[in-house]
Amino acid sequence: QVQLTESGGGSVQAGGSLRLSCSAFGVARCIYDMSWYRQAPGKEREFVSDIDSRGTTSAAEFVKGRFTISRDDAKQMLYLQMNSLTLEDTAIYYCKVQLRRCGIYRDTREYWGQGTQVTVSS
Repeated sequence: QVQLTESGGGSVQAGGSLRLSCSAFGVARCIYDMSWYRQAPGKEREFVSDIDSRGTTSAAEFVKGRFTISRDDAKQMLYLQMNSLTLEDTAIYYCKVQLRRCGIYRDTREYWGQGTQVTVSS
């Protein structure tokens, strides 16, 4: 069973930085993609950034140049370095794992963490 735990959220002033982490348990034998999503109050959950098993990344336009996604497969960790934060970045940030293969078997399940709150104030 895959379990994801986010950490690193908190309160920060506009212009500041935070680094989010996501620990993935149960993926050691798998090939998988990892993503960050966020959900602001009263809004739908939206894509922030992702990184596949080869290290190829993509990001939403609103975070390009400010947020950097990375992963450490040896530690089964996902990171999101967030710089130049704005009030609009206030949201709960979620980690997602999309399995591709576990062992010799194709696997298409996806898992979500519980989220970590990021609050940006002026």
